[in-house]
Amino acid sequence: MAGDQSVSYEFIEYPDRDMLAIDLANQLSDDLEEALRHDTRAALAVPGGTSPGPVFDSLCGSDIDWSRVDILLSDERWLPEDHERSNTRLLRQRLLVNRAAEARILPMYAPKSEPEEALAELESLILPELPLAVLLLGMGEDMHTASIFPGADKLDEALSPKAPVLVPMRAPGAPEPRITISARVLDGALRKHVLIFGGAKRDALEKAKGLPATQAPINAVLNGAKVHWAE
Repeated sequence: MAGDQSVSYEFIEYPDRDMLAIDLANQLSDDLEEALRHDTRAALAVPGGTSPGPVFDSLCGSDIDWSRVDILLSDERWLPEDHERSNTRLLRQRLLVNRAAEARILPMYAPKSEPEEALAELESLILPELPLAVLLLGMGEDMHTASIFPGADKLDEALSPKAPVLVPMRAPGAPEPRITISARVLDGALRKHVLIFGGAKRDALEKAKGLPATQAPINAVLNGAKVHWAE
Protein backbone atom coordinates (compact mmCIF):
# COMPACT_ATOMS: atom_id res chain seq x y z
CA MET A 1 0.00 0.00 0.00
CA ALA A 2 2.87 2.33 -0.69
CA GLY A 3 1.78 5.83 -1.51
CA ASP A 4 2.95 7.27 -4.83
CA GLN A 5 2.05 9.88 -7.40
CA SER A 6 -1.03 7.89 -8.43
CA VAL A 7 -2.83 8.72 -5.16
CA SER A 8 -5.79 10.84 -6.19
CA TYR A 9 -8.29 12.63 -3.94
CA GLU A 10 -10.69 15.55 -3.96
CA PHE A 11 -9.58 18.58 -1.91
CA ILE A 12 -12.43 20.77 -0.62
CA GLU A 13 -11.59 24.13 0.97
CA TYR A 14 -14.08 25.88 3.27
CA PRO A 15 -14.22 29.54 4.33
CA ASP A 16 -14.27 28.60 8.03
CA ARG A 17 -14.49 25.63 10.38
CA ASP A 18 -18.16 26.11 11.17
CA MET A 19 -19.11 25.82 7.51
CA LEU A 20 -16.92 22.76 7.16
CA ALA A 21 -18.51 21.03 10.16
CA ILE A 22 -22.05 21.61 8.89
CA ASP A 23 -21.32 20.64 5.29
CA LEU A 24 -19.27 17.58 6.20
CA ALA A 25 -21.96 16.40 8.61
CA ASN A 26 -24.51 16.71 5.79
CA GLN A 27 -22.30 14.70 3.45
CA LEU A 28 -21.79 11.95 6.04
CA SER A 29 -25.54 11.85 6.65
CA ASP A 30 -26.24 11.60 2.92
CA ASP A 31 -23.64 8.81 2.58
CA LEU A 32 -25.21 6.85 5.42
CA GLU A 33 -28.70 7.33 4.05
CA GLU A 34 -27.55 6.06 0.65
CA ALA A 35 -25.85 3.04 2.25
CA LEU A 36 -29.02 2.18 4.18
CA ARG A 37 -30.99 2.12 0.94
CA HIS A 38 -28.89 -0.83 -0.19
CA ASP A 39 -28.07 -2.67 3.03
CA THR A 40 -29.79 -3.62 6.25
CA ARG A 41 -27.08 -1.94 8.32
CA ALA A 42 -24.28 0.56 7.69
CA ALA A 43 -21.00 0.96 9.58
CA LEU A 44 -19.56 4.43 10.20
CA ALA A 45 -15.96 4.71 11.43
CA VAL A 46 -14.83 8.03 12.88
CA PRO A 47 -11.68 9.47 14.50
CA GLY A 48 -11.18 10.56 18.06
CA GLY A 49 -9.58 13.81 19.17
CA THR A 50 -11.15 17.26 19.33
CA SER A 51 -11.33 18.15 15.61
CA PRO A 52 -14.41 16.08 14.72
CA GLY A 53 -16.43 17.26 17.73
CA PRO A 54 -18.32 20.02 15.87
CA VAL A 55 -19.04 17.59 13.02
CA PHE A 56 -20.50 15.13 15.54
CA ASP A 57 -22.60 17.91 17.09
CA SER A 58 -24.28 18.47 13.73
CA LEU A 59 -24.36 14.86 12.52
CA CYS A 60 -26.10 13.49 15.64
CA GLY A 61 -29.29 15.34 14.72
CA SER A 62 -29.52 13.93 11.20
CA ASP A 63 -32.87 12.38 10.33
CA ILE A 64 -31.73 8.91 9.32
CA ASP A 65 -32.50 5.46 10.75
CA TRP A 66 -29.74 5.45 13.33
CA SER A 67 -30.98 2.14 14.76
CA ARG A 68 -29.43 0.52 11.67
CA VAL A 69 -26.07 2.29 12.02
CA ASP A 70 -22.99 0.81 13.69
CA ILE A 71 -20.50 3.42 14.91
CA LEU A 72 -16.89 2.61 15.70
CA LEU A 73 -13.64 4.46 16.14
CA SER A 74 -10.85 4.28 13.58
CA ASP A 75 -8.53 3.87 16.56
CA GLU A 76 -8.55 4.06 20.32
CA ARG A 77 -6.18 4.61 23.21
CA TRP A 78 -6.05 1.56 25.48
CA LEU A 79 -7.79 3.29 28.36
CA PRO A 80 -11.08 2.74 30.21
CA GLU A 81 -14.05 4.53 28.68
CA ASP A 82 -14.34 6.89 31.66
CA HIS A 83 -10.74 8.12 31.24
CA GLU A 84 -10.45 11.73 30.08
CA ARG A 85 -8.26 10.66 27.13
CA SER A 86 -10.68 7.97 25.94
CA ASN A 87 -11.97 8.57 22.42
CA THR A 88 -14.99 6.37 23.22
CA ARG A 89 -15.91 8.83 25.94
CA LEU A 90 -15.91 11.63 23.36
CA LEU A 91 -18.11 9.56 21.05
CA ARG A 92 -20.69 8.99 23.76
CA GLN A 93 -20.72 12.70 24.66
CA ARG A 94 -20.76 14.23 21.17
CA LEU A 95 -22.08 11.70 18.63
CA LEU A 96 -24.18 9.04 20.38
CA VAL A 97 -26.71 11.63 21.51
CA ASN A 98 -29.87 13.21 20.08
CA ARG A 99 -31.21 11.07 17.21
CA ALA A 100 -27.90 9.21 16.94
CA ALA A 101 -28.41 7.78 20.44
CA GLU A 102 -30.21 4.92 18.67
CA ALA A 103 -27.01 3.84 16.89
CA ARG A 104 -25.03 0.82 18.07
CA ILE A 105 -21.44 1.34 19.13
CA LEU A 106 -18.87 -1.31 18.26
CA PRO A 107 -16.28 -1.25 21.06
CA MET A 108 -12.58 -0.64 20.50
CA TYR A 109 -11.63 -1.29 24.12
CA ALA A 110 -12.11 -4.13 26.58
CA PRO A 111 -11.05 -4.29 30.25
CA LYS A 112 -7.79 -6.17 29.63
CA SER A 113 -4.32 -5.00 30.59
CA GLU A 114 -2.98 -5.13 27.01
CA PRO A 115 -4.81 -4.75 23.67
CA GLU A 116 -3.44 -8.06 22.40
CA GLU A 117 -5.60 -9.86 24.97
CA ALA A 118 -8.82 -8.49 23.45
CA LEU A 119 -8.12 -8.39 19.71
CA ALA A 120 -10.07 -11.54 18.80
CA GLU A 121 -13.07 -10.47 20.87
CA LEU A 122 -13.19 -6.97 19.37
CA GLU A 123 -12.56 -8.16 15.81
CA SER A 124 -15.43 -10.66 16.06
CA LEU A 125 -17.87 -7.75 16.55
CA ILE A 126 -16.48 -5.65 13.70
CA LEU A 127 -15.91 -8.27 11.01
CA PRO A 128 -19.62 -8.96 10.24
CA GLU A 129 -20.21 -5.24 9.60
CA LEU A 130 -17.47 -4.82 6.97
CA PRO A 131 -16.86 -3.24 4.58
CA LEU A 132 -17.21 0.12 6.28
CA ALA A 133 -19.99 2.07 4.58
CA VAL A 134 -18.63 5.48 5.55
CA LEU A 135 -15.23 6.50 6.93
CA LEU A 136 -14.12 9.78 8.48
CA LEU A 137 -10.41 10.12 9.29
CA GLY A 138 -8.13 12.79 10.64
CA MET A 139 -4.43 13.33 9.93
CA GLY A 140 -1.56 14.51 12.09
CA GLU A 141 1.21 16.88 11.10
CA ASP A 142 3.47 13.81 10.95
CA MET A 143 1.13 12.41 8.26
CA HIS A 144 -0.24 9.64 10.49
CA THR A 145 -3.88 8.63 10.34
CA ALA A 146 -5.89 6.58 12.83
CA SER A 147 -3.08 5.18 15.03
CA ILE A 148 -0.91 4.27 12.05
CA PHE A 149 2.14 6.33 12.98
CA PRO A 150 5.46 6.61 11.15
CA GLY A 151 7.95 4.75 13.34
CA ALA A 152 5.31 2.72 15.20
CA ASP A 153 6.21 -0.80 16.26
CA LYS A 154 3.72 -2.59 13.98
CA LEU A 155 3.61 -0.10 11.13
CA ASP A 156 4.41 -2.69 8.45
CA GLU A 157 1.67 -4.99 9.74
CA ALA A 158 -0.89 -2.17 9.80
CA LEU A 159 -0.02 -1.26 6.19
CA SER A 160 0.07 -4.81 4.86
CA PRO A 161 -2.50 -5.85 2.23
CA LYS A 162 -2.94 -9.01 4.34
CA ALA A 163 -3.36 -7.11 7.62
CA PRO A 164 -5.94 -8.23 10.18
CA VAL A 165 -8.87 -5.95 10.96
CA LEU A 166 -7.25 -4.57 14.13
CA VAL A 167 -3.61 -3.96 14.96
CA PRO A 168 -2.23 -3.08 18.42
CA MET A 169 0.14 -0.14 18.10
CA ARG A 170 2.81 1.48 20.22
CA ALA A 171 4.51 4.57 18.93
CA PRO A 172 7.15 7.06 20.08
CA GLY A 173 5.42 9.95 21.84
CA ALA A 174 2.18 8.01 22.41
CA PRO A 175 1.84 7.66 26.21
CA GLU A 176 -0.32 4.52 26.09
CA PRO A 177 -0.81 1.57 23.73
CA ARG A 178 -3.29 2.05 20.92
CA ILE A 179 -5.51 -0.17 18.83
CA THR A 180 -6.16 0.79 15.22
CA ILE A 181 -8.14 -0.43 12.26
CA SER A 182 -5.63 -1.53 9.65
CA ALA A 183 -5.05 0.48 6.49
CA ARG A 184 -6.49 -2.36 4.40
CA VAL A 185 -9.87 -2.14 6.13
CA LEU A 186 -9.89 1.67 6.25
CA ASP A 187 -9.04 1.91 2.57
CA GLY A 188 -11.82 -0.57 1.78
CA ALA A 189 -14.50 1.82 3.04
CA LEU A 190 -17.11 2.57 0.39
CA ARG A 191 -17.02 6.33 1.05
CA LYS A 192 -13.96 8.04 2.55
CA HIS A 193 -13.55 11.50 4.07
CA VAL A 194 -10.53 13.15 5.72
CA LEU A 195 -10.86 16.17 8.02
CA ILE A 196 -7.93 18.55 8.55
CA PHE A 197 -7.61 22.03 9.99
CA GLY A 198 -4.86 24.65 9.72
CA GLY A 199 -1.93 25.52 7.51
CA ALA A 200 0.47 23.01 9.06
CA LYS A 201 -1.74 20.04 8.18
CA ARG A 202 -2.38 21.35 4.68
CA ASP A 203 1.38 21.57 4.24
CA ALA A 204 1.74 18.02 5.60
CA LEU A 205 -0.81 16.75 3.10
CA GLU A 206 1.18 18.40 0.31
CA LYS A 207 4.43 16.96 1.68
CA ALA A 208 2.91 13.47 1.63
CA LYS A 209 2.68 13.47 -2.16
CA GLY A 210 4.96 10.82 -3.61
CA LEU A 211 6.08 9.44 -0.26
CA PRO A 212 5.72 5.75 0.62
CA ALA A 213 3.02 4.93 3.15
CA THR A 214 5.68 3.95 5.70
CA GLN A 215 6.70 7.64 5.79
CA ALA A 216 3.23 9.08 5.14
CA PRO A 217 0.62 6.56 6.35
CA ILE A 218 -2.19 8.85 5.18
CA ASN A 219 -1.28 7.82 1.62
CA ALA A 220 -2.49 4.28 2.31
CA VAL A 221 -6.09 5.50 2.58
CA LEU A 222 -6.24 8.71 0.53
CA ASN A 223 -7.04 7.35 -2.91
CA GLY A 224 -10.60 8.26 -3.84
CA ALA A 225 -11.18 10.20 -0.62
CA LYS A 226 -12.62 13.66 -0.10
CA VAL A 227 -10.31 15.86 1.98
CA HIS A 228 -12.11 18.65 3.86
CA TRP A 229 -9.95 21.59 4.94
CA ALA A 230 -10.41 24.94 6.67
CA GLU A 231 -7.89 27.26 8.28
